Amino acid sequence: MLKNIDPVLTGSLLKALDELGHGQKIALVDRNYPSHSSGAQVIHLGEIGIVRAVEAVFGVFPLDSFIEKPLSRMEADDQSPSTPTHDQVLEVASKSHSARLEFEVIPRMDFYTRAKECALIVQCLETAPYSCFIAQKGVV
Repeated sequence: MLKNIDPVLTGSLLKALDELGHGQKIALVDRNYPSHSSGAQVIHLGEIGIVRAVEAVFGVFPLDSFIEKPLSRMEADDQSPSTPTHDQVLEVASKSHSARLEFEVIPRMDFYTRAKECALIVQCLETAPYSCFIAQKGVV
């Protein structure tokens, strides 16, 4: 048991996040994402939404400040604008990042390819469609 650690951050998730180096990427994905297809380690967070998962992860995971857009999101097939869930994720991520944040928007099929570059997949049971994100780790 640890103090001041968000309970969403399991021991296996903390270990995996800690072992990532600068420039490595993680995917934070919804319940529909084919998480095991990428070949990366998958950690399931259970019955929480993506915003709650992002709050926990970005509490300890620094976003890369050496690139313009260290946070990406999956684009809907109909190219609709961001959803309220996307906006909430960006708001949470912005609280812990020193520069102004904007999403890199990745078409859905390209997102699957890009997710194969991720060293870790964090999956939750989010129900909002297209609630999948890629974050690049920075330095502390």
